[in-house]
Amino acid sequence: MKEGIHPDYKECKVTCACGNTFMTLSNKEEMRVDICSECHPFFTGQQKFSNRGGRVEKFKNKYNIK
Repeated sequence: MKEGIHPDYKECKVTCACGNTFMTLSNKEEMRVDICSECHPFFTGQQKFSNRGGRVEKFKNKYNIK
């Protein structure tokens, strides 16, 4: 490998939106992520459903159609 062209790796503090923090190696000193292994449904086994409704339900609610 060539000398002097590779970035320096340093300790990186990763902060998730759920509040979890952990350390890893990266060329950045700090990262913010939206989802991590502590809150991802694949790793937790709990799936979060957001029952927001589709476009038809929104239309029916808007015009009070049953």
